[in-house]
Amino acid sequence: MRAGDVANLLLSPDGPTPADPDPISAFDRLDTVLTTAAEVARAAAIEAGRAIREGLAGSVTVRTKDASGDLVTDLDLRAEHIIVGHIRRAFPHHRILAEESGLHGADDSWCWIVDPLDGTNNIAIGLPVCTIGIALCHNGVAMLGIVHEPLADRTWSAVRGSGATGPDGPLWRPPHRSSESAPTLAWLQGYPVTRTDSTARGLRLALESGSRRLIQLWSPLLCWVMLSRGDIDGFVGYRAGLVDLPAGTLLARESGIHITDFDGAPLNDHLDLPGGEVNFIAASAELLPELALLVKTAAEVSVTGLPG
Repeated sequence: MRAGDVANLLLSPDGPTPADPDPISAFDRLDTVLTTAAEVARAAAIEAGRAIREGLAGSVTVRTKDASGDLVTDLDLRAEHIIVGHIRRAFPHHRILAEESGLHGADDSWCWIVDPLDGTNNIAIGLPVCTIGIALCHNGVAMLGIVHEPLADRTWSAVRGSGATGPDGPLWRPPHRSSESAPTLAWLQGYPVTRTDSTARGLRLALESGSRRLIQLWSPLLCWVMLSRGDIDGFVGYRAGLVDLPAGTLLARESGIHITDFDGAPLNDHLDLPGGEVNFIAASAELLPELALLVKTAAEVSVTGLPG
C-alpha cells in the first residue's frame, strides 16, 4: 500500500469500507502511517541536511523576515522546500506547518511541524551549529519526531510509545550525574522575550548560580538531543514557542526524560498549534525536584543596575 493510499484510508471519516481491499483496524492504520511517515521524514531530513551542508561550503544569503529582526537564510528556504515536497508527495491530505512558508493542506487532524533550520542565528554569524526538526502530530499530539544534525549527518527519531533511537542505537534512561557535581543545564527563552524581561533575568541568574554550566545554543532541538543522550542534565524553557517543541519533547519523553511546567504539573502533550508558548522544566526523575526548586527561587531574584 502506498503512503498516499494509507493517508486517504486513515483520513476517511468512516474508516475502511467494505470495498477496501484490505480492511485493517484503526490501530494498524495508525501504526502503518507512522512507519511510512518515519521513513518519509528521515529521507526528507537527510536530503535537506545535505543541501544545508553543501550550502555552508559557499556564501550564505541572510536577510530579516520582518520588523522584529528575525532572520532567514537561503538555506532555510532550500531545506524547507525539500522537506515539504517529500511530505506532500507522500501525504497529500495532511496539513503542514512550516516555519518559513506557513500552513499547507486542509485537514488538521494530522499536522506536520517543520523547522528546516533550527539555528539560523548561528549560521548568520558563521557558527555552524544547527539542526532540522520534523514532527507529525495527530489531533495536536506529537506522534513522530525526527531531529537531524546536518554537519555531522546524524539523525535521532522517536515514535510515541515505541522509544527513541539515535546513531548509536536506543536512547533510554540517561546517566545521572554524580551528586557531588552541579548539573549542566540548557536554557531557552522564546524569541519575543526581551533583554529587559525581569523574569528571564531572574531565571538565568538562578540557573547559572545553581549549575556547573548553563548553555544557550540557539538551536533548541540540539539541546533536546543532548538531554536525551545524557550529555546535559536538564533543560529549562521560558515562553518557548510551541512550534519548536514537538520533535524535541517527544525525543526526550521517549528516552525517559520527565517534562513539567513551572508549577510542577506534567507538560500537556496536546499542542494548540500554530501559536502559543509554554514554560517547561525537563530532566530525569532524580534531578527534576532540584531543578524545579531552582526555578522557584528565581521568583525571589531581583536584578538591578542593568539597562531597562
